Amino acid sequence: MAFSALLKRPSAFLPMAMSVAALTLVLASVAFFGAGREADEGTAAHLWQLLIAGQLPVIAFFAFKWLPHVPRAALPVLAVQVVALLAALAPVYFLHL
Repeated sequence: MAFSALLKRPSAFLPMAMSVAALTLVLASVAFFGAGREADEGTAAHLWQLLIAGQLPVIAFFAFKWLPHVPRAALPVLAVQVVALLAALAPVYFLHL
């Protein structure tokens, strides 16, 4: 199975879509409300946490299902998933949110 064919599987593209949604949520929240700390976490923070935590089991499922069968195609997909996850985590880390 090729990289592009494997990328079309839901367990491959869903974590990337969740990371993009989490990154968009953080950037929109910072753009509209600023990067200041609040006493209580808002809805955006809770949604971000759910998106980040929800993709971890999907990434694990992808790794357990596809790495033994097609490691040459699965490793680049896992790398893209990890990069997308790090991109979603980066604004929270660097802006101290």
